[in-house]
Amino acid sequence: MKVLNLYAGIGGNRKLWQDVEVTAVEYDAEIADIYKHYFPGDRVIVCDAHEYLIDNYIDYDFIWSSPPCQTHSQIRYNIGYLANRKYKKVSAKYPDMKLYEEIIMLQYYYGGLWVIENTIPYYEPLIPYTKSGGHAWWSNFTITPINHGNRNHRGGTVKSLSERKGFDLDMFDIKNKRQILRNCVEPEVGLHVLNCALDRVDLVKQDKLPLFSGRI
Repeated sequence: MKVLNLYAGIGGNRKLWQDVEVTAVEYDAEIADIYKHYFPGDRVIVCDAHEYLIDNYIDYDFIWSSPPCQTHSQIRYNIGYLANRKYKKVSAKYPDMKLYEEIIMLQYYYGGLWVIENTIPYYEPLIPYTKSGGHAWWSNFTITPINHGNRNHRGGTVKSLSERKGFDLDMFDIKNKRQILRNCVEPEVGLHVLNCALDRVDLVKQDKLPLFSGRI
């Protein structure tokens, strides 16, 4: 299976995948170097994942995309709301609509298996999604419930997040290690979603895969 892993980060979602041929796309070269260290057999491309998707989607059997989530997140909205009403320290931001651009494009143009992962938004979603394991999922296959315990995001340190996600960043001279680890999808979640996709491979071969199976 040829997999396209967009906004790959250091590869949390990819950590437990086996028997797949992976192309990873990451915009930040320093983060891409960490990905290369952990997954030397993958093809790693440093470029804009959003543009790479539209130019190359037809070449892959399974596409995973995790667009930036900050402008959709409940945490930033809560901070911004309180600040704007009381302290005025955090300004409002437009939600990044690349998230929905990718969902709609894959829904109508792509014939393989796809999933888009993001934070659970602070607003009513424009397109219904599946909520599971602390993530929001849009996909054309069913993602069954995920129970992976505490994500350790709110109070987690670099050390505790490293242990939780299974990545040691001590050897890398890079800033924002805590944020990089927080952005990392839990490896067991990445494996679970891939396994859910693999259950639908037979429908892809028969050209009977539904375009979109998202639900709230």
